[in-house]
Amino acid sequence: MQTHQLYINGEYVDSSGNDWIDIVNPATEEVISKTPRGTKEDVDRAVEAAFQAQKEWELTPNKERGDLVRRLGDEIEKKRSTFIDLLQEEQGKDFDLARGEVDLAIDYFRYMAEWARRIEGEIVPSDRPNENIFIQKKPIGVVAGIVPWNFPVFILARKVATALVTGCTIVLKPSQQTPNTAMEFTKIVHSILEIPKGVYNVVTGTGSEIGNALASHEKVQMVTMTGSIGAGTKVMEAAAENITKVNLELGGKAPAIVTANADLEVAAESIMQSRLANNGQACTNAERVLVHESVADALVEKLKQRFENTTMGDPIKDKEADVGPLVSKERLETVEGMVKEAVQNGAKVAIGAERGDMDSGYFYKPTILTDVTHDMNIMQDEIFGPVIPVTTYKTLDEAIEKGNDTVYGLSSSVYTENLDEAMRVVNELRFGETFVNRENFEAVQGYHAGMRQSGLGGADGRHGMEDFLVTHTVYMQYKNDKQ
Repeated sequence: MQTHQLYINGEYVDSSGNDWIDIVNPATEEVISKTPRGTKEDVDRAVEAAFQAQKEWELTPNKERGDLVRRLGDEIEKKRSTFIDLLQEEQGKDFDLARGEVDLAIDYFRYMAEWARRIEGEIVPSDRPNENIFIQKKPIGVVAGIVPWNFPVFILARKVATALVTGCTIVLKPSQQTPNTAMEFTKIVHSILEIPKGVYNVVTGTGSEIGNALASHEKVQMVTMTGSIGAGTKVMEAAAENITKVNLELGGKAPAIVTANADLEVAAESIMQSRLANNGQACTNAERVLVHESVADALVEKLKQRFENTTMGDPIKDKEADVGPLVSKERLETVEGMVKEAVQNGAKVAIGAERGDMDSGYFYKPTILTDVTHDMNIMQDEIFGPVIPVTTYKTLDEAIEKGNDTVYGLSSSVYTENLDEAMRVVNELRFGETFVNRENFEAVQGYHAGMRQSGLGGADGRHGMEDFLVTHTVYMQYKNDKQ
């Protein structure tokens, strides 16, 4: 069992505190590593290192930064199997998704590296003679990156690659439940001597201690966090002390609208993939189905067939398993409680609604609930587990209204072969993403962002990269000897 250290100013160091956090394999309930429960003093050391390194790093030519970001992706690829194994062990991902997440992280470093030479400004005309106005983009400064447990490799890439290529230094806080992949990545950073000390730092610990200390630190210029609404609220409150910029992705309650004109095979397959991906623990997962009453029974039957055909198992031992464990005992109990409450309030169980038949681990069977009403908690609150509630509608107006009736606004989807219906839903849903006749998963060149309480700012593509930049306007007056 490995015992980790903090990584500050290019060195592995001990925490100023004496407490440790056990990292548990959710499939076996075994302790697999220990990380320091970091302190505010540790945060101060890491931020100061990043602050001092910022001065040199932002003056490093963009191409050099881009080359180093690309190299990070290349080095992950060399240790690809190690990252896959660690990800499955600490988070419980099935093999295909773990492999896909690691490959996506590699691709993300390479993609973001290409932006190094594409950070551009403008020259605009002045109202005065003998003057030009230059508008240029500069790195925002020290970034605090708070990574969640559900995609600990990909979201690390999303935060680190973007920060480094734009000229920002970073202090990273991995999830206290899944830090092992971040510490493996840290070995790569440590091995690349061309990355100046202090550009990349890691402090492990709890969100309430480390996350809030980072967000409230006067030398942190932006906090980028992926997590729950509750955690995001705490980060915003802490960041408000210094008017620090926040970039937040805070979950979702994605509606999947299935019309009477849908290809039900496509809808059922896509909804199944969107619901069970990562054992239902993704912010973009389809969280609720709104299906036209005329095709509801047929859709539920197709979904049920697919859910019945899934296999459950320890993803380390069974590479063919479709569904692994939930990340923790607390998550298992939360999902189980939400399902029980819905059934008590009148929902019907089409399949599932019980723990997995395993000797150990936090397994919950893929579950479909029908006869669900829109006011039930399971239709309003994020489930974050392999459970899909299904409700019906009569008119498209009703479907759109119910789809929008949520505090969240991240992802959504619609299934229809009718162009008019698709366009209405796309234009009238209030979500950052809408997927038409396909599963819910974003592209690195797109823009992953939510509305309402799903967050502020976004990630990916040019728009996500620009969130790490500030705009600097220069009024350049010059002499004209001819006048």
